[in-house]
Amino acid sequence: MSRRVDYYHDPDAPPANSIVVTVTAFIQGSTGRLLMIRRTDNDLYAIPGGAQEVGETVAQAVVREVKEETGITVEVTGLIGVYSDPEHVIAFSDGEVRQEFSLCFRARPIGGEPRTSSESKEILWVEPAGLTDLDIHPYCSGFNTDSSAAPSRSMPERCQQLRADPAYVPPLR
Repeated sequence: MSRRVDYYHDPDAPPANSIVVTVTAFIQGSTGRLLMIRRTDNDLYAIPGGAQEVGETVAQAVVREVKEETGITVEVTGLIGVYSDPEHVIAFSDGEVRQEFSLCFRARPIGGEPRTSSESKEILWVEPAGLTDLDIHPYCSGFNTDSSAAPSRSMPERCQQLRADPAYVPPLR
């Protein structure tokens, strides 16, 4: 897997040379814990997700990405929101500099056993209050970060709203 560097509102960021549709999944277990991974490419915690592949729907991409990264099978239950920020680019070691837009879905676990993969070095179920203890990936909205600093330890705005109101649907960004 390629290494990556996330640039967020960084004037020194390289210009994007591709745009990619990505999906993420906000998955809560029966006890209310949130499924998170620790990524292998940047060592940050994130909700599971990744790029849509040719020939699949976005819902199929969610199910595939979650299964690949965590071993958990999910059922997509709704769309949380669409997130886009052209000032967040991701530079990969293979030369790709990607601008992404992410479709964030709510999903529920329906099977499988947690396991790591080439994309995840840790799988964990986190109490929503415990999110402030993790270095979380910037594709969750609401981060105060740039390429020269570690991500903020404050809980992402989107996760704060979802924790307070599970039916919350954030505005389009």
